[in-house]
Order: sequence, then structure tokens, then C-alpha cells
Amino acid sequence: MKTTVFTDYHIAAGAKMAEFAGYNMPIEFTGITDEHMTVRQGAGVFDVSHMGEIWVKGPKALALLQRITTNDVAKLYDGKVQYSCMPNGRGGIVDDILVYRIDAETYMLCVNAANIEKDWTHICRVGHDEFGMEAGPGKELYNASDEICQLAVQGPLAMKIVQKMCAEPVEEMEYYTFRKMEVGGCRAILSITGYTGAGGCEIYAANEDGARLWKALWEAGAEYGLKNIGLGARDTLRLEKGFCLYGNDIDDTTSPIEAGLGWITKFAEGKNFIDRELLERQKAEGVTRKLVGLKMIERGIPRHGYTLAAPDGRAIGHVTSGTMSPCLKVGVALGYVETAFAKPGTEVAVVIREKPVRAEVVKIPFV
Repeated sequence: MKTTVFTDYHIAAGAKMAEFAGYNMPIEFTGITDEHMTVRQGAGVFDVSHMGEIWVKGPKALALLQRITTNDVAKLYDGKVQYSCMPNGRGGIVDDILVYRIDAETYMLCVNAANIEKDWTHICRVGHDEFGMEAGPGKELYNASDEICQLAVQGPLAMKIVQKMCAEPVEEMEYYTFRKMEVGGCRAILSITGYTGAGGCEIYAANEDGARLWKALWEAGAEYGLKNIGLGARDTLRLEKGFCLYGNDIDDTTSPIEAGLGWITKFAEGKNFIDRELLERQKAEGVTRKLVGLKMIERGIPRHGYTLAAPDGRAIGHVTSGTMSPCLKVGVALGYVETAFAKPGTEVAVVIREKPVRAEVVKIPFV
């Protein structure tokens, strides 16, 4: 099992540890609800060093990215980040990713931990076969995932903490932008994206700077009550905001149109991305199922895999992610339903222990 440069700190802090995507990761420290509310109201730090980082460089970098991603990479400028996904050639999704434009010929992709090898293989295959690009150290394609650590500092007080670690102003940085700069005395990429909807940033640094970065962060965060946050609360936080989790809400069998990701699927002129024809047809003709938000009307907690049923009892889909919302104190979920049941306000049932429990289709985010 792999570790991150911060693993020993988590164990020393009493974290409940478990395997995630091949890494020994902290699941919770003081409890999921406590950690969740800390991020919503104050500031917390997540170790997300298990995420992958892949560099795409050279004169063909943009052409490759336009081919393998659904969003329009040509719209990026230096210092801008873009949320996107990679279609798999069969109507499904290889992964959802972040694309960072360093300059016109240099891009960094942040990919999901469980998909690093799959993504790398896919990118290298298309890069080599269609663009003649080479992979490896010093080449156009490079997998730097094992060399980079990443901390996500999230919550309404997060940027006040990070500002103390930076010589230049960062509190007013725009959403989905980044800077290459010194953070806590370390060369880093400071990125304003986030997976909690609570504000904050991510700090990418070299593994060898991890200890220094960690120390600087906790020194800066002491007066603001910074707390460690595990992956358990990361999941409940992202679900309250309706953010997809790869492997649950999207995967190799779900199309971006079905998953409500039409907004990152851009049919720009000259952008011949993988599965374009199929996805264009789905957008024009419609799909048979859609990913929706669900809020429980009756008491119950929806869980991944639970059947969704129509009022007459007929199965119409399934829950992909579900939890008891710490903010709303009610069960919420994401799930796929037949398109006829996808309109907000529609009543459906979540089948919990063979009993239908009433729920309503609602707009996301939940909070």
C-alpha cells in the first residue's frame, strides 16, 4: 500500500486509516459530521496527494487535449483551470479531470487517484498513435504523480490562512485560476478549485517540500482553528454540492450528457474529440436516463446501489451516492432515473431494506 509524505502526521493525529485507491489514507479524525461542519464554517486541510498529475507539453499539446477531452481547451489562458472529462470511445467516461494551462505548450492534468494508470495509458496511446508524441522523463508526456504532494485547504477561513503563507495577495484570486508561486517557503502551484463548495484552494508541491509545507500551514492555521479532515467528510461535502465522484456517479458506462455534464461538452468548430458524433446525437435526441438530485421526504438514508422506484413500484434507476446531509439533517442522494422521472418535483421511492421510502427529485446543489 502506498503512502503520502503526510501519512505519518495523520497516524500521529489519531486518524482512522484505510486503503483508498492503493494508498493508506485518513478516513476520519474527530468524526465525519464534526469535520464536515468545520469545513462549512471554518477551515480544514485534506491530504489529497493520492491524486495524479500528468504533464502534456510541446507544440502538439493543445491538439492532443482537444482530441481527448470534451471541454474546449482553446478557451484557456495562462493561469486558468478547466473542469473536463475524457470520453472512452464507447460513450462512457475514462475520467473527469482538471486541465491547467501553464502556457501555450505546457499543461498539467490533475486526475483521480484510482484512474492514474488507466488515464496515463489512454493519454499515451492517443498521443503516440495520433500525434506521434513520446512519453517519459523529458518527453512531451510525463506522469509526475509519484513526485507531487497536494493539500486542499477548504472552508470560509481557508484563504485567510493561506494568505499568511504567501508574500503576494491571494485572497481575491478568481475561481478556477492558479498561480505558480512560493507558499510557505516552498515552490508551489496554488489553485482555486475545490471539491467542497466551501471556498479555499489546493497547494501542489514537490514531495521533498512536503514537511516544510505542512509545518508552515499548521503555524498559519493555528489562530483560525485549522483541523485535519479525512476522506469521509470530503465525500459528504462534495455530495451536498452535487459534485460527481468517479466510480459512483460517473464511470466507463455513463455518458457526460446522461450525467448532466453537457456544460463541459463543447461542440466547438474544429474540435473533433473522441465520441463527439455520439454525444452530439445524445444532446440532440435526448437520453433514456439522467443523473438527478434526490432529497428524502420520509425518514431514511439513501445509499449507493439502492434501487429507485416509481410510485407504482416499478424500478426506474439506482442511487449512485447517498448520505445523511450534516447541514440539512435529511437524506440526500445522486442517482440515475429514467428521463420521464428526472424533472424536479417528481416523487420517487428509494427502496431501503425492501421497503419503498418516499423521496423527491430536486435541483442540485442541495446546500
